[in-house]
Amino acid sequence: MKRLARIFSALVLLCILAAGAALIWLRPQPLLPALPALVQVERIVIEKAARRMRVFQDGKPVRDFRIALGSAPDGDKLRQGDGRTPEGRFRINRKNAASAFHLSLGLDYPQADDRARAKASGYDPGGDIMIHGQPNAFPPDMVLQNDWTAGCIALSNAEIAEVFAATKVGTVVEITP
Repeated sequence: MKRLARIFSALVLLCILAAGAALIWLRPQPLLPALPALVQVERIVIEKAARRMRVFQDGKPVRDFRIALGSAPDGDKLRQGDGRTPEGRFRINRKNAASAFHLSLGLDYPQADDRARAKASGYDPGGDIMIHGQPNAFPPDMVLQNDWTAGCIALSNAEIAEVFAATKVGTVVEITP
């Protein structure tokens, strides 16, 4: 009986040691270092070919975001409905916390040259180009893949919330091919 009690005690002790070792070895490790909080975005650069949006603080790039663009992203936006994301230098001209997409930062597109080109060719240059989150009709953590917007720049809801909070009206946005 004593021998059986010793074996049982030894097995319990081994189980406790194994559980402790497992907790140490299987402890979750952070995949990436913590990112600094965005304080004040002073400039945004969108690289269409790389599907990347880079934000700057104090003259330095501080964060990159993967983005989705218009459904036909190659080339500059020419007209309403072409599915292209415009290229050039713009400014944030409005912030909308109640848009059809999770938050939005409006760009001052079309600009004078876009309107003149469209008028000379007899078409509508389009407008309402935004940096925004996912459609409000979708679950909050859902992120549409590939290029799906009508010409806007889309982020995840969590990402646009962070950028929206740190970006003022007037912030420069450069969109490159």
